[in-house]
Parts: sequence; structure tokens; C-alpha cells
Amino acid sequence: MDDVTEIREGVHLARGSDTNWVILTEGDAVTLVDTGYPGDRERVIASLAAVGRRPEDLAAILITHAHSDHLGSAEHLRATYGVPVLMHEEEVPHARREFLHQVSAGQIARNAWRPGVLPWAVRAVRSGGLTDVRVAAPEAFPAPLDVPGRPVPVHTPGHTAGHCAYHLPEAGVLITGDALVTGHPTSRAQGPQLLPDYFHHDREEALASLRALGRLEADVLLPGHGPAHDGPAAAAAEHARGLATP
Repeated sequence: MDDVTEIREGVHLARGSDTNWVILTEGDAVTLVDTGYPGDRERVIASLAAVGRRPEDLAAILITHAHSDHLGSAEHLRATYGVPVLMHEEEVPHARREFLHQVSAGQIARNAWRPGVLPWAVRAVRSGGLTDVRVAAPEAFPAPLDVPGRPVPVHTPGHTAGHCAYHLPEAGVLITGDALVTGHPTSRAQGPQLLPDYFHHDREEALASLRALGRLEADVLLPGHGPAHDGPAAAAAEHARGLATP
């Protein structure tokens, strides 16, 4: 599968329709970080096959945040294969859809004049962005988190209240979700950046979370949107802050 790239041994970045997910392998077991849009389900299955694994091999699904383009197949995999769906405790009610911190149709309409917004919105709808993707039984991950790949959760609120990045200290990799991306169809910026303001639940918290990411030892960043980024997390976070500061 051309859309799956080995970043480090046991760490693979997979690309879906405008969204990424990460596959962590350890022996025969697998951790999946995010699951793309609902329309990406077959790509998710194919990406596991590309690294020699099956859905039955999944030990856990970790969620960076409960937006439809990251949560898309989580409930299907949980209900079908009994895979626990784990996330930060503040994101659990979001995944159950007790509330929704996600860009609204009104916000998209108000920004439709911006380059790339309308084509992205059309693709999002076609990929299942309006589908009900709530997880029936999401779980707050335990401390410490003991799943294949040994990811360390890093609470990075702002994009959503319970957004969480995942640090792989031994591999020098940081899975940033939407707390720090490297590109998006609605952005003309290049390199590490925040998503446009209207995508964030709390922009000031999103800016503050860049500091938390910048303190981590990592030389490869795997974002929720855009290509993998080679370079220190501190420099990437500083670049993103510079782009976000008027």
C-alpha cells in the first residue's frame, strides 16, 4: 500500500482522505493511533495488512481526539473485534457525543471564501464527515499506558479539551494529532503549524500546548494532517507559534 510509510522500526504512518493515522507494531500485536474518516475504513484495514497485521491483532486503539476524521472506524473496530478505544479522560464524553467540539457548518460557510475550504468540505462530507461516529464504550487510558509501541500520552488541549499527543521516546517520534500539523487543504502555510483558528475549541490553549510539545525529545513528528516532519520538536513548535502570532 503506497500510503503506508515506515518511519522507524515498528512505527508506520498511513495516509487516508486528508487525514493520517499511525500503526505501532510490537511482535504480533498492534496499536492503532486514530482511524481516519468513516469512509477510510477499507484503507485502515489495508494499512494493517500492509504491515502484516489484521484487525484481530489490535491490542488497542488510541485516539488523539474525537473528531469524525480521527474517530471514523473506532466504534466498528471496537464492536467487531473487541478492541478497547482509549483516550484522555476529558475526551471520553466527547467520543460518546455528550457534546461536540468540532467545526460547525456555519463556521465552514463563513470561511467558504478562503482558498481550499469548499473543496475540503465537499471531500469531508463524501468521506463520511457528517456520519455519527460516536463510540459506545470509550475508555480513559490508564497510567501508565501499557500497549504495543509504548506510547506516552501528552495532554495537549486546545483543538479539543481532551486532545492528546503520543510520544515514543525510544524511537524519537512524536504523534501530534491536530495539536501540530504540517499541512491542510484549508491552509496555505508550509511546514509545522496550527490548523486555522476556526478549527480549534480554544485557540489560546492550542498555542499553549505547542510549548508542551516543544519540550519533548523527538526528531520526527507524525501529524494528523500533512507529511511527516524531520526535525526537533522544539523547532517545529516554535515555527508553528511564529505562524500563529499576528
